[in-house]
Amino acid sequence: MLKAGIFLDIENLSRNGGWGMRFDVIKKLAEAQGTVVLRANAYIAVDTRLEREDDEYKKKTRAFRDAIRRNGFHLIFKEVKRFVDSEGQVVLKANADLDLAVDALLQAENLDYVLLGSGDGDFLRLVRALQSKGKRVDVLAFANTSAELRQEADFFFSGPLVPGLLTADNGDTERKRGMIHHIVEDKGYAFLMIQTGLGLNDVMYNVFCHISEITENGEPIDGASFRRLYERKAILEFDLTEQADGRFQATDVREWVWT
Repeated sequence: MLKAGIFLDIENLSRNGGWGMRFDVIKKLAEAQGTVVLRANAYIAVDTRLEREDDEYKKKTRAFRDAIRRNGFHLIFKEVKRFVDSEGQVVLKANADLDLAVDALLQAENLDYVLLGSGDGDFLRLVRALQSKGKRVDVLAFANTSAELRQEADFFFSGPLVPGLLTADNGDTERKRGMIHHIVEDKGYAFLMIQTGLGLNDVMYNVFCHISEITENGEPIDGASFRRLYERKAILEFDLTEQADGRFQATDVREWVWT
């Protein structure tokens, strides 16, 4: 078994569509790559000043941190600092990038596999450094992911596509998520890719999707919009139906909205 470490940039994941993600599924995702998880670190901002002033905020944030701990993650806190910008506005900052990068480099000496949870392009050099040490480095992220980071990772997991990761993914009756991997623009159809499990090979590429099934704000889309969905690697949400001949088709298709 490969020895694995997980390093999560909680602020990046949460503000880019990962709010409500299940931390037990993240560990299962790493284990599905043939690993045993030795380190699981979560880097999180803490505003102790606001917690002293707002009991409701304190209860909410501490409950969130306790939920992460219950799933076996070690929390590394970064205190929120306040600065006044040139326009006199108070700016909050709590960047844990350096802490995560240093820990990952040091702890990876005893690891074979690293799962980095962040879409921040500042981690590109970290990924390359770990790979140069012979480590496999996969990336898990949601919206606003650096294209270079996605490309550099040994494998990129798109958060919305990982089964069970988001709380809405809680059963076979839920709508599915996928993205267009092949488009036949002149005939108005495409094939979608969906992830059926947590392993690298747990992927289905043969989900048929006709342009007539896709709507935006309740209205059918045109060919240009169809093409843009493909080019943007947009996440689509749909009902998955199996036809009499065994083929799968996506119906009632809409772009999934990042929250």
